[in-house]
Amino acid sequence: MAERDTTDEYLEGYARILADACATGRRLTRDELEALRAQGERAAEAGLGLRLLVRAHLSAAQDVRAQLRGAAAEHLLVAVEQAVDAFAEGHERAQRLAIRQQEAARREFIDDLLHGRSDPGRLAERAERFGLLLSHAHAVAVAQGPEPYDDGYSVTRGIGASLAARFGDRRILLTTKNGRLICIAAGDEADVLGFFAKQAYAATQGGRVAIGRPHPGVGGVVHSYEEALNALDLAERMHLEDPVLHASDLLVYPVLTRDRQAMADLVGTVLGPLQQARGGARPLLDTLTAYFDTGCVAAEAARRLALSVRAVTYRLERIHQLTGVDPGDPVDRYTLQTAVIGARLLSWPEDTL
Repeated sequence: MAERDTTDEYLEGYARILADACATGRRLTRDELEALRAQGERAAEAGLGLRLLVRAHLSAAQDVRAQLRGAAAEHLLVAVEQAVDAFAEGHERAQRLAIRQQEAARREFIDDLLHGRSDPGRLAERAERFGLLLSHAHAVAVAQGPEPYDDGYSVTRGIGASLAARFGDRRILLTTKNGRLICIAAGDEADVLGFFAKQAYAATQGGRVAIGRPHPGVGGVVHSYEEALNALDLAERMHLEDPVLHASDLLVYPVLTRDRQAMADLVGTVLGPLQQARGGARPLLDTLTAYFDTGCVAAEAARRLALSVRAVTYRLERIHQLTGVDPGDPVDRYTLQTAVIGARLLSWPEDTL
């Protein structure tokens, strides 16, 4: 009885429509169908489930059936099918609209959160709806794959399901932005971001994940997000091979590029003479990169470059001749290695200083 009381409001006119249609064997009119769709929308907006409502419609149809005879009774099933279909269409239409509105609100919140827009108090209030307490410190992990990703993609859904299964009701926000996967978690839950990084690396088939440092407050999410983006950009320019990058491990690079003009002067002064070599500066610069990346072991650098050890040794001597800086001297090596890092950061010699 309580169930009927709940649904009666949304069955108004339904029995009359069935009875009228059955009396002449006609199909439901356009106005009748639209009225049923409108009832379905109202029921969805009130939060009533479709299963409950369909059961109520069938029950009401049984009451109508008891009053019908002959051909009119035989037409009832056709009329019920039309009526319930129209009602369900309206219910589903309202559900889709509500989902789109929720998605739009979520996307607006994500954009405001990651760009530091909106009033901090209002942003913190909205964040609670999505499982975040911005009064705490948060860290952000950003995954980038060979192709862009969106919220509805199977990769995103799969990683979301894995996070939910592993961490249950922990406060985690998984989203996408500019084709990248983004995971926001409390700053003291490094295991969440580590698990996300592992899942994202596997799901994106060889992508890369960067994890920003934890920062407090509303602006902390923006700060950590920007650190992760900068780490991804740095990895591309420096040709770093690690699949998971931690911004905390890369702090030396922003320091080196904080004064871009000073770094450009260092690169131009120390490495500029390499452009006089036959074939230009690139082969010698690649040799220095491999040499320093392998701990200044010529044999290992030769293997990495697919050269003989003698060829690598010759190139190092040629670099000494052109620059006046000896890669084998501990003091000179620091200057030379810093200049090599600067060249990679500034994309020299391809880009002019």
